[in-house]
Amino acid sequence: MAQVVRLTFNPFAENTYLVVDEGGECAIIDPGCYSTEEENLLREMIARGGWRPVRLLNTHGHIDHVLGNGFVRETWGLEAEIHPDEHPVVQSTPVVAGMYGIPLRREVPPPGPALAEGQEIRIGTTRLTCILAPGHSPGHLCFYCAEEGFLIGGDVLFEGSIGRTDLPGGDWDTLLASIRREIYTLPDETTVWPGHGDETTVGREARTNPFVRR
Repeated sequence: MAQVVRLTFNPFAENTYLVVDEGGECAIIDPGCYSTEEENLLREMIARGGWRPVRLLNTHGHIDHVLGNGFVRETWGLEAEIHPDEHPVVQSTPVVAGMYGIPLRREVPPPGPALAEGQEIRIGTTRLTCILAPGHSPGHLCFYCAEEGFLIGGDVLFEGSIGRTDLPGGDWDTLLASIRREIYTLPDETTVWPGHGDETTVGREARTNPFVRR
């Protein structure tokens, strides 16, 4: 049985996830660790668990979700896997950091292997399926584990809210369509682990989310 571990990092209170297979292999998803203390926390948690990082996955390329990509590459030798439509977003990180007044402690490396809609990702015996859900950003992916009933949702759907669409590449109508078509069609009991805030379920949001209902 897979384990989902959440850590909250950086000035944007971004959720970084570890998906840990029962055999000890793990995927690091959206590493947002920024400070030395946050980097140490991620490294120490993985070491204490005896886990073996084998994949670095990004739901999308916004600054708060990629700040730790360089640290993960340096520490475990993993290249960031992301949808190719997010490459320009990742490349804009230095400019965005300047706009927010956040000095980059580490270079955010260019993306590595491209992920595609419908692609299956294996972490040990755990299988994640890439779901393309643009609108918050142009190539935003969610990672769905049907066997375990959870979705690493990034910034598409939150508890009682949805992702913002006022950043470059965002589009309100596209985001709402993505949620209805790709997320609300999953089983109601599916746990949604979002990029910010607490987890929720597909059914709860489909019934009560003030921005988009099923």
